[in-house]
Amino acid sequence: MGQKVRLGSVVGGVVVLVCIGLAWGWGCLALYYAGPQALLFRQILIALFVLSLLLCFGLSRSFSWGVLTAAFLFGGLLIWWSTLTPVNDKEWLADVAQLPQGSYQGEVLTLHNVRNFHYYSEENYQPQWETRQYDLAKLSHLDLFVSYWGSPYIAHTILSWGFSDGQQLAVSVETRKSKGQVYSAVQGFFKQYNLTYVAADERDLVGLRAQHRGEEVYFYRLQNVSVEDSRALLDSYVSHMNELAQQQEFYNALTSNCTTTILLNIKALDPTRIPFDWRLLVNGLLDQYLYDLKSIRTDIPFGELRQKSRIDRRLEQYRGEDFSGYLRQGLI
Repeated sequence: MGQKVRLGSVVGGVVVLVCIGLAWGWGCLALYYAGPQALLFRQILIALFVLSLLLCFGLSRSFSWGVLTAAFLFGGLLIWWSTLTPVNDKEWLADVAQLPQGSYQGEVLTLHNVRNFHYYSEENYQPQWETRQYDLAKLSHLDLFVSYWGSPYIAHTILSWGFSDGQQLAVSVETRKSKGQVYSAVQGFFKQYNLTYVAADERDLVGLRAQHRGEEVYFYRLQNVSVEDSRALLDSYVSHMNELAQQQEFYNALTSNCTTTILLNIKALDPTRIPFDWRLLVNGLLDQYLYDLKSIRTDIPFGELRQKSRIDRRLEQYRGEDFSGYLRQGLI
């Protein structure tokens, strides 16, 4: 019995030390990415933070006291972390310089700062921000674009609301980067970017990724989504856009990214609508998950559907005016 107790204590101690090690690793990264601007100052703080952990156990009279002291110090770090707030007065990159905002008059949604850039290449473009109106009485369908730039397990998702008069409103949840910033998946966990919605013409938002960034882009018409649900989701998006225009939020690569923000908007309307699945986190497999839910067409095998749904290759031949109509040919 005594041996089992001692073994349990040892295992418990190891688990506690691993958790503390992970917490200190996270804390070092938080200080490095979100700490003072001066690199030397950040390095000194990180060294002191690591030293504090060694002192917690080196100077404590027992293991338990060491754990309690470490927890107290880590709590102080979390208090500092909670004080970090996003700002709106930076010099933003041109493609996220404006924040979309919407207002309603009856059934008409007026959306300001709709992006409609004209691209000659990814870096060479003519900026153009527009105010557009959408007749919500003509809302007819909801589409999903899934775009891959590297790993098959990580993707970017774009929703596009369609109207019977031919209009499409594409919306992407993205990082709002300031000039000089580049996206880093690691920094995305450490309050380095603001969260923003990009409301845009499909030719801008989808064409940029498919035609100029060389990404693999797939198109899916969402099934079993009523006009009422589509309208409610759009209203939720517009509401969040308006909130961000007043109070910025941080982007988080795990909890507030392009896919989880969609899910949060949906769950705010109906918490039971989308069952949890690990593929919601590994969003490169989102289309397979939706296929299993019968939320996209299932009349053909998934592999065949996926091959058929790839649009970046067909857009290589696009030279016309009706971008949205062209990319949907044979897919709906």
